[in-house]
Amino acid sequence: MEPASSRQREILALARVQGRVSVDGLAEKFDVTPQTIRKDLNDLCEQRLLSRIHGGAIIASGVENTAYEARRLIAAREKRAIGDAAAALVPDQSSLFINIGTTTEEVARALIGHEDLLVITNNLNVARTLYPYPSFDVIVAGGPVRRSDGAVVGAAAVDLIRQFKVDTAVIGTSAIDEEGALLDFDYREVRVSQAIMENARRVILVADRLKLERTAPVRIGHISQVQVFVTDRLSSAGLRDICLQNSVEVIETAPVEVAGLDQVKQAR
Repeated sequence: MEPASSRQREILALARVQGRVSVDGLAEKFDVTPQTIRKDLNDLCEQRLLSRIHGGAIIASGVENTAYEARRLIAAREKRAIGDAAAALVPDQSSLFINIGTTTEEVARALIGHEDLLVITNNLNVARTLYPYPSFDVIVAGGPVRRSDGAVVGAAAVDLIRQFKVDTAVIGTSAIDEEGALLDFDYREVRVSQAIMENARRVILVADRLKLERTAPVRIGHISQVQVFVTDRLSSAGLRDICLQNSVEVIETAPVEVAGLDQVKQAR
């Protein structure tokens, strides 16, 4: 279903690029009242194009993921910073899994310059990024390729991954709920991610803060199963407590305002 007005179409386009839109920001942009924007957002939500959150809306997600090219644009700067921080945790002369996701692809980009890495992946975009460099040995899981995003999913991919025991797994997820569940959309992809987590000595989860505002129907696992969570900002006190209780190291890449000064938590 298409939005009814040109303003609603533009709001939807902005949400697809930015991941989220705010009532106040849209009211200022279109020079209309917040009440008018709220009506627009409610209309778009009724059409299941957006989902309301406090103060605005995000791209609707429930049983189907946002298109790959749109996901690449959502929180692009934040994902790049997350990728840099996660890559800094990977030592030279080690082995790792990298799974599907636009954020894990940023980790792969940031790994260029590392030495002597063995990378096993079910993400053709990761393989394409790394295979030209002689300091990387790249193994691609076999099986059906999902045309929408270059994901290799299915039983053959799981079987290959289970043949390895690697130093580090870098995983992404489509959503994280308040109880710490890691969620995704495709049960075949989830099986691959579960095998990756089970066969790594250390798991690094990479996800921007918008993942805490989304939902998805299939459970990968729980955040307590990871050792490091790299995000731009963890605003959920409940999720932060869960990480603390389970000895999950949280690394935040976005500047935080402390006593009027911008400070950045650096990856150790």
